[in-house]
Amino acid sequence: MSDSKLAGQFFDAAIGLLQRVRDEEAASIDAAGTAIADTVEAGGRLFAFGAGHSSLAAQDVVYRAGGLALMNLLTVPGVVGVDVMPATLGSALERVDGLASAVLDTSPATAGDVLVIISLSGRNALPVEMAQNARALGLKVIGVTSVAYAESTRSRHASGGFLRDHCDIVLDSKIAIGDAELTAPGIEAPFAPASTVVTSAIMQAMLASAAERLVSRGIEPPLLRSGNVDGGHEWNGRVMTEYRDRIFYRH
Repeated sequence: MSDSKLAGQFFDAAIGLLQRVRDEEAASIDAAGTAIADTVEAGGRLFAFGAGHSSLAAQDVVYRAGGLALMNLLTVPGVVGVDVMPATLGSALERVDGLASAVLDTSPATAGDVLVIISLSGRNALPVEMAQNARALGLKVIGVTSVAYAESTRSRHASGGFLRDHCDIVLDSKIAIGDAELTAPGIEAPFAPASTVVTSAIMQAMLASAAERLVSRGIEPPLLRSGNVDGGHEWNGRVMTEYRDRIFYRH
């Protein structure tokens, strides 16, 4: 059997997007890393939020081997994954006004903290309201989104704005509207989305930049090790004890 032509095309598309983001978003990723390092140094807390499949990239930086121990998931019930039944409910909740403010008001996030908001389209009420309210509370907001949506679609938020309009720093994933990289004869719908690959890479690059900034200031980045290597559990236990007042996924 020959190698799949379409599989190769997807890899090419994903690699092309990653190269674009690396080259065109370097300054913004560096600014985001600096903001995170500043917050860690100042004793602040870090949060990440995403709805639907955007939540995957948020979850990818929380409590994981090689990750920053201080990154916490800001959860909105019903929108964090496809485990909610029916799955379409999660999409509906993204359009509900007032949900973000209720979540923020009952979360541990406070002035001086950083919130990374991931939303591919950035057009739904939930991420827009989340960014607006977070900034009003004094948080620094980093948005990871596709700016193409803000240029070619209509907002679903009452303000008419998009996520990118309410962030301190915007990281553009360059994903085309529709989030599908391939088309082929005989296949009626476009397919093979790359947003998860690219957005996760942006998140990891941002945290690598933060670690670089911290160590340049003489601060040991509070990183987690794999629990599947010798000494990993002991290492993680020490980190979690030292930073327990800034880690919320343990209690």
